[in-house]
Amino acid sequence: MSEVIRSDIDLLSRAATPRRNLLWRDGLLAAATWATAAAITALLPDVITWGATGLFAIVTGAIAAVFLALSLAVPQFGRSARTLVHYGPWFIALGIWLAAWELLTAKLGWLPKPFFSPPQGLLHVYVTDWDRLLVCVAYTARLWGLGFFSGIAVGFAAGVALGWSNRFSYWGMPLLKLIGPVPASAWIPCTFFIFPSTFQASIFLVALASGIPVAILTAAGVEQVNRAYYDVARTLGASKRYLIFKVAIPASLPNVFVGLFMALYYSFAVLVVAEMLGAKFGLGWYLQFNTAYSAYANVYAALIVMALICAGLVHLLFVARNRLLGWQKGIL
Repeated sequence: MSEVIRSDIDLLSRAATPRRNLLWRDGLLAAATWATAAAITALLPDVITWGATGLFAIVTGAIAAVFLALSLAVPQFGRSARTLVHYGPWFIALGIWLAAWELLTAKLGWLPKPFFSPPQGLLHVYVTDWDRLLVCVAYTARLWGLGFFSGIAVGFAAGVALGWSNRFSYWGMPLLKLIGPVPASAWIPCTFFIFPSTFQASIFLVALASGIPVAILTAAGVEQVNRAYYDVARTLGASKRYLIFKVAIPASLPNVFVGLFMALYYSFAVLVVAEMLGAKFGLGWYLQFNTAYSAYANVYAALIVMALICAGLVHLLFVARNRLLGWQKGIL
């Protein structure tokens, strides 16, 4: 009798235990959408001949094969594949987007050349003009790095001074509020007069666009620090230097990171304009040069590169914020 009861309990426990999925459904759907894009590219005729059509069909077909393999392998990985599973719907959407993009441009011609380029047009640019793009990325990285980091350094120091010192805030905050709303590109005539070279003028424009939001939000963060923190620190014998660097600045870091995110986006917006001031290379110069010749495939290819670089920097900034502000979890 006891053996019968045990067998019934085992059957019930097995029935209650959820079965592991044998397939990653989103991966299978992603494989189908990417395979559809490859089939449309390879089998349907082009309205206008484009370069790298065969290569694009091979690339999308290979990615479809990868997703098909992952649809079988991901369920075996368990929690280690959480990131891949999380972005599954995006992989499906990208496949649908590529298939529709290919169909509307290269196959049906509803979005005409030269204003719209099919995906293989962008791939052709990366294959044939990769060396010039890499040089432009290097020039842009140098200009952006010098402008952005100098701007946020000055903006952070000014923001701490504005938030800490009433006298400095009395004179500095009105000037900051007056300059802040003015677009950085509006200062181009002044930069030609002040700076001896267009490269230095470009650095100043990027630094100005980066420093102002950091200064404003850092000052607001320092002003919003709870005065009880200062009183407790003074009771324990803290000096003025300690109050600034150990109390005011750490407590204002959430505002500082908001300013850094804004500065990052503003700096990229100004970067294109800054590189039009007589630059010989750079992504902004590349956009302007190809726009003048109606080479819109090159323009779109450069925009994608710029967007990927900006997205990568934003991700790094999120990582840094999560590391430094881990104490906020469960509080905010």
